[in-house]
Amino acid sequence: MLHDNAGEPASCEPVRAVHFSPWYSCMDANLSSLSEGDLMWSPSAQQQAATRLADYMRWLTRTGRDDFDDYASLWNWSVSDIESFWRSIWDYFDVVADGNAEPVLGNASMPGAQWFPNTRLNYAEHMFRGRNPADAALVARSENEPLRTISWTTLAAETARMAELLSACGVKVGARVACYMPNREQTVIAFLACSSIGAIWSGCSPEMGLSVVLDRFRQIEPTVLFAVDSYRYNGKVHDRAEMVEQILGNLPSVRRVIHVDGPLAGQRSVDWRDRLPWPTEPAPAAMPRFERVPFSHPLWIVYSSGTTGLPKPIVHSHGGILLTHYKSLGLQHDVRVGDRMLFLGSTGWIVWNTQIGALLAGAAIVLYDGNPNWPSANALWEAVDTLGVTQFGCGAAWLTGCMKAGLEPAKLGRFEALRLINSTGSPLPLEAFRWVYGSIKKDLWLGSISGGTDIAAGLVACSPLLPVRAGEIQCAELGVAAYAYDDHARPIVGEVGELVVTKPMPSMPVFFWNDPDGTRYRDSYFDLFEGIWRHGDWIRFTPEGGCVIYGRSDTTINRNGIRMGTAEIYAVVEELPEVQNSLVVDLEYLGRPSFMPLFVVLTPGVPLDDALRTRIATAIRTRASTRHVPDAIVQVNEIPYTLTGKKMELPVRKLLLGADPQQAVKAGTMSNPGSLDFFLGYAAGHLSAPDTRN
Repeated sequence: MLHDNAGEPASCEPVRAVHFSPWYSCMDANLSSLSEGDLMWSPSAQQQAATRLADYMRWLTRTGRDDFDDYASLWNWSVSDIESFWRSIWDYFDVVADGNAEPVLGNASMPGAQWFPNTRLNYAEHMFRGRNPADAALVARSENEPLRTISWTTLAAETARMAELLSACGVKVGARVACYMPNREQTVIAFLACSSIGAIWSGCSPEMGLSVVLDRFRQIEPTVLFAVDSYRYNGKVHDRAEMVEQILGNLPSVRRVIHVDGPLAGQRSVDWRDRLPWPTEPAPAAMPRFERVPFSHPLWIVYSSGTTGLPKPIVHSHGGILLTHYKSLGLQHDVRVGDRMLFLGSTGWIVWNTQIGALLAGAAIVLYDGNPNWPSANALWEAVDTLGVTQFGCGAAWLTGCMKAGLEPAKLGRFEALRLINSTGSPLPLEAFRWVYGSIKKDLWLGSISGGTDIAAGLVACSPLLPVRAGEIQCAELGVAAYAYDDHARPIVGEVGELVVTKPMPSMPVFFWNDPDGTRYRDSYFDLFEGIWRHGDWIRFTPEGGCVIYGRSDTTINRNGIRMGTAEIYAVVEELPEVQNSLVVDLEYLGRPSFMPLFVVLTPGVPLDDALRTRIATAIRTRASTRHVPDAIVQVNEIPYTLTGKKMELPVRKLLLGADPQQAVKAGTMSNPGSLDFFLGYAAGHLSAPDTRN
């Protein structure tokens, strides 16, 4: 056979129909005078031939699909004949399902595409196929506990036992299960158990504030909540028992609380360790029972905040995520059997959901629970080396922070297992490219990626067959018809435009929860170009197929990869009696740090002193998000509004980024055009300084 379980390459056969580039190492001479587009690294022919992507290309040739010379020709086919491409992913990874895999695409419209409408499958079922029972599935590292390794045997048994518990709690197909837990092995087990029985998963991380959690979970009315009474970060225990009680007090739909650290008070609470009393105390099943559901059946609900209203409850499907994770993790990120993937992020960030996909490849997930800089600034880098991590992912801001702190991981270890570093959440500056190759490892694949919660994967990402160039993302992902559009819906190359996707993908949301007619869904992605997905990022594609992201084109706040709507910040700030009105913008842009000023209109006679600034910051930190505390709090007389009563966040953002005032806003659309004078003066007097944070 060409491939065994889930498409893992079965042999090192000769390369056919794939032209590999020669070896180029990172050249020290270039590091001192780096420019965008400079070659940093390129894989050798041997490295390319060993990848799963190369194996897939050989398989395409053998099965009579076509011969592809390089990644560019493969990508062109994948977006010009999307049905053949996604059917090839189904076949190559040997998807197990009931029904008929034809047609691939019952309806090709956007929104509303219907993928594999005649099939039934289960996402979690594919995790456990053909695994060596003794191999590691999870490796868990936390601040206050010894390292734990969970084998595939244990993971299967624990998932089966938890699935039985959920069923005993009355959880059925389509029921919502919520989670308020950190990045622990129990969280992965809970998710797999939930998905195995066809229930719908939704998670928030325990550092999220009460209003943020309730804004999410109240929309979906979960019947079961997984929770912890505390979590540890930076060497300190953060109590969450009272928070969980407040969450439960505002979620009457929850019938059971499955508690990891010991039961909370109340009849609804069940201790994870004791489970429910088993009527006959049967031995736990060796393997979960998997409920096969329609391809489009909801797998999880995740949240991506817009600029107004509650966070968007985005529903992704079992089948859409399964195929996308096979493609993205297996082919784009080259995850293989025996690999170890560590993606630094909380359970409230989509990267937590994405890393689960590494299990599909037979890799182990390294769960890092705690502060990556505790007990020392090198703690995480030491773990990456000693635990044999092969793929390491993190936010661009974290990599940049390591660089600014003067860390030199290469002096800690050799990182022999490490093949790939993924950077996401925001654009990675040139200086960070220089630092990675100069201070970590020269023979290293640095894959900057960009996608998001909306599609639970990358749109533009990495390829193991392509070189790495400074300041650039390597390519658009296979099956993703991504382009830059100008204002007239024309694709452009070499210029900055709106990132759009012109053809459907399986991991596009199947719908939003509580959006029966699809209005909010359409308004979120299809408001600008009819029938075309607008992602909300500025992007420039190079003639060679690489690209550069220039930050958000809308006003969603993206801080270190965590997106939050401005409305969520206003809800906290404007509840303070001293604050009458507010406006917040994030001035993230390529090559500069994120700078987020909050502008406030205060009650007459109230001064904006240090005490009030502290109160505002503390309110945001404790009730909304620690990552969204503003860099500056500035008093203004009035907030700019449109004639229809909307805060003018996007025009203000454009002005503060240096746009021509005549192009950024039309005075005739404003109810108070004089309010812009302050923001023009603020941009000229403050944001031109070398250090915008002072």
